[in-house]
Amino acid sequence: MKKNHTGIILNNEKIAKGTYKLVIESQTDKMHPGQFISILCENKTLRRPFSVCDYEDDKITVLYKIKGEGTNYIKSLSAGEKVDFLGPLGNTFDFDNINSALLIGAGIGIAPMLFLKKELDKKGVKNFLVTGFREKEEILNGSDKTVIGGSVVDYLDELKEKLNPDIIYSCGPNIVLKLVSEFGIKNNIKTQVSMEKTMACSIGVCRGCVIEINKNGEKINKTVCKDGPVFWGNEVIWQI
Repeated sequence: MKKNHTGIILNNEKIAKGTYKLVIESQTDKMHPGQFISILCENKTLRRPFSVCDYEDDKITVLYKIKGEGTNYIKSLSAGEKVDFLGPLGNTFDFDNINSALLIGAGIGIAPMLFLKKELDKKGVKNFLVTGFREKEEILNGSDKTVIGGSVVDYLDELKEKLNPDIIYSCGPNIVLKLVSEFGIKNNIKTQVSMEKTMACSIGVCRGCVIEINKNGEKINKTVCKDGPVFWGNEVIWQI
């Protein structure tokens, strides 16, 4: 199925401080946890990418924070209006043959974690989602544990002992993903991270979202939009 779609907005509401939930109805390929859509904003050349928070019955849910003109334009849209977007884009999390998983979302990074948690629940995989927010007013629902003002990374040892996960999944700022990946390496736990990076084309053509990966000792370039956004944490060369 084609990637360019026109959808109808079903809902666009504020759900926390600076954070909104957008629900779009459109016939697309089935979407999977980790994938994203890229929305065309009026009078803007570059689309805005957003992780899929949920997908069911042709209804796509994304969460977004107000950051600039693009997201302010999206905020102005009302139910019944049309929206142009590309999707589904990117790859997905690997969640075959696992028995337990620890999910970590920092800030708006909760979005793909909620979708992943839903799919893991369907598969009967034991999982635990911990999320972190800077202040109480920013909290989004759906977590098993919420950290306010501190770092979710501070709880990794405690959660490892409690859950004994086969794998750790995470989405959020790069510093969080780096620390989670280092924890996974130290404790011999597989780690997958969904990376956030400014994108121009969203389809791997412009190479504006390139990161470096260490693959079997060889340094290679990968694009977050096409090769990702999900990567194995132990392979990412963190530029922090």
